[in-house]
Amino acid sequence: MPFIPHTEEDIREMLAAIGVGHIDALFDEIPRELRCGELETIPPGMPEMEVSRLMQARARADGQPLCFIGAGAYDHHIPAAVWELATRGEFYTAYTPYQAEASQGTLQLLYEYQSMMTALTGMDVSNASLYDGASALAEAVLMAVRANRKSKSKRILLPRSLHPAYRRVVHTIVRNQRIELVEVDYDANTGLIDSADLETHGGEDFAALVIPQPNFFGVLEAVDGLTDWAHQNGMLAIAVVNPLAMALLKPAGEWGEQGADICCGEGQPLGAPLASGGPYFGFLCSTDKLVRQIPGRIIGKTVDVEGKTGYALTLQAREQHIRRSKATSNICTNQGLMVTAATIHMTLMGAEGLQRTAAACHANTDRLIQALTALPGVEPVFEGAVFHERVLRLPIEAKKALRALAAHNVLGGVDLSADYPALGDALLVCATELRSEDDIENYRAKLERVIQSQSQTPCQLKPDW
Repeated sequence: MPFIPHTEEDIREMLAAIGVGHIDALFDEIPRELRCGELETIPPGMPEMEVSRLMQARARADGQPLCFIGAGAYDHHIPAAVWELATRGEFYTAYTPYQAEASQGTLQLLYEYQSMMTALTGMDVSNASLYDGASALAEAVLMAVRANRKSKSKRILLPRSLHPAYRRVVHTIVRNQRIELVEVDYDANTGLIDSADLETHGGEDFAALVIPQPNFFGVLEAVDGLTDWAHQNGMLAIAVVNPLAMALLKPAGEWGEQGADICCGEGQPLGAPLASGGPYFGFLCSTDKLVRQIPGRIIGKTVDVEGKTGYALTLQAREQHIRRSKATSNICTNQGLMVTAATIHMTLMGAEGLQRTAAACHANTDRLIQALTALPGVEPVFEGAVFHERVLRLPIEAKKALRALAAHNVLGGVDLSADYPALGDALLVCATELRSEDDIENYRAKLERVIQSQSQTPCQLKPDW
């Protein structure tokens, strides 16, 4: 934990040296109405030993439940070497590499990360990461509006089958720039982007079409046709992808005749633990012709006057620390530690390892769906191919089912009723490579008993199991 070395006596001596009576005087230029005042709800400080004991107790209270939740954050195996290396001091405390001569290790790692991401997505260029997947999509939208010279509008087609949190974040970030997000519905039978609804926008002026692969429901979109449709209608194609899926599926750079123009998403599946929601990192790749519009930093490889390989930040004129208000983006945070872990993770796994992991996830999800849909009243909501998630409809209230499962150490999925009420009592369930046959059978047996108990009238209820 951080150690603050200044004693009260040290503070008094420093204040006396600069002729100030109290620390508050250092902040007197801040209007009183903007100050937060006393932080009364924050408890008093504790010794390190007591803090450690408290945090260990809270960690034990979380338990070790079986996780069948996906929805953008996935429980994958991470080789032990990943974080043993990523938490070395050279990486763990490294600052933004503005001084290339002092940051060659960090710069080389970021260069390798960029190379791996372009290979994985089939794109020409990658930045050195962003804050998370949702903000990466928001930056992709801003980038498309700037870059599409064929479009005079600030309008984006956004499918409802895209992650609801992504849609909300994008709206929050771009609305004050007067960018309009026009939603495209999904087909009630397949879960795919509704082609009929999409066609109603044919010939209209839009800067870009966002194409998720897979979409929030886990369904695999017809990306070739969607990409070509976007280009035929003067739009850029923005791919929002699961990077692990790209190890098994056609990469975004090969969609349709020309490929997607921009590819972004959440990098958490590449070596970042769930960790109660973060930190994660976003990635963003594009074609060569859009490289000057790409936000964040880009690392380049060169040689010095002696012919030795060197690495440096390139195209810095896009960034706000160079051009201020005229910058392409004001993005600064690139989650460098997460990218360090992702680079080590991809290096250890290799192309074959990532592909085998993706295939194992898909196979486990198939087993899970077969097991759960064998229960009376449980059925898949959508037809067609999926990656490692699927939407199921239950014969009981989804919220109550999840609560009962959680009480017995099974995290059964995501209740979709808030964001997609038309689907009824629907769950989004996921199985990664970590879920064994015993885990799946455990989930099936517990869900069966939950359905039985909640389907009975109060007088028929059996003793608690």
